[in-house]
Amino acid sequence: MLEKYSVRTDLALEEKERFESDNVEISGVVLEEEYDKEREIRITRVKVETENGAKTMGKPVGVYLTMEAPNMAVPDEDYHREVSVKLSGYIQELIEGRSLDTDDLSVLVVGLGNRQVTPDALGPYVADNLCVTRHIVKEYGKYAMGMEHARLVSAIVPGVMGQTGMETLEIVKGVVEETKPDLVIAIDALAARNTRRLNRTIQIADTGIHPGSGVGNHRNGLTKESVGVPVIGIGVPTVVDAATIANDTMENLIDALETSDILKGVGDVLRTYNSAEKYELVKELISPHLNGMFVTPKDEDELVKQISYTISEALNMLFTNKEEG
Repeated sequence: MLEKYSVRTDLALEEKERFESDNVEISGVVLEEEYDKEREIRITRVKVETENGAKTMGKPVGVYLTMEAPNMAVPDEDYHREVSVKLSGYIQELIEGRSLDTDDLSVLVVGLGNRQVTPDALGPYVADNLCVTRHIVKEYGKYAMGMEHARLVSAIVPGVMGQTGMETLEIVKGVVEETKPDLVIAIDALAARNTRRLNRTIQIADTGIHPGSGVGNHRNGLTKESVGVPVIGIGVPTVVDAATIANDTMENLIDALETSDILKGVGDVLRTYNSAEKYELVKELISPHLNGMFVTPKDEDELVKQISYTISEALNMLFTNKEEG
């Protein structure tokens, strides 16, 4: 079943934690944070600006952005619309950062993942709810959309290699060569490194996406270098592995130990490990068969559908000036 998954790990939040644990500034890397108190949405933006910074961080030069919205798991349509508006703005920011003409942009949206596996169906669900316009504009002209500037939006759900026998990159690259979009936006499910992030954060990066990396099932990445046009990756953590659950439990245990006069020393020792070290320690300690276990919330089917609407609405706002009813 794992070979059918197409998930990757968190982006900006990992870099933020790395900054905090190392407590040093890294040359060529900028960390920015902002907080919308009214909507309780926190934005973490990590900009890797130089090759030296990229080498130090182990990530390509680019922008890694995370929206943390704790209430995103709540079925509140008004709140989700506000998240869509903000998400639309941040995608616009990344597009402009790539020096693309947003007025007459041609966009290919790729819904990565396996429609038959609920926590991995985010990408296909987003594609289902998109307002695709390429065929209309090609057939009738841009004024058929009632807009002065018509953005060509097309979508594809390439499935996973276990279903098609082909790498996702092979399929997407072929479509790009034939349809010649200016930009690819790939939507995928993620594997969370913290249980609090499940279905509550949206990760965005202008460096592309690497399907399968979150579950150790590495596939060829969708990047500007491999596809031929800029690629923006969008994802939401929908699964968490057993080691992460155990690691979060250990964090709570450490907090409890520090309140005990007798066991405080044990908590102090464990506190000397940084997040990555504690996670690796837990992976070594848990039973081997648990290392491949991934867990989702019991209402994941509704959550994935709800969040897919939020993302597709953001894309529809941005590219067709249209909100879903």
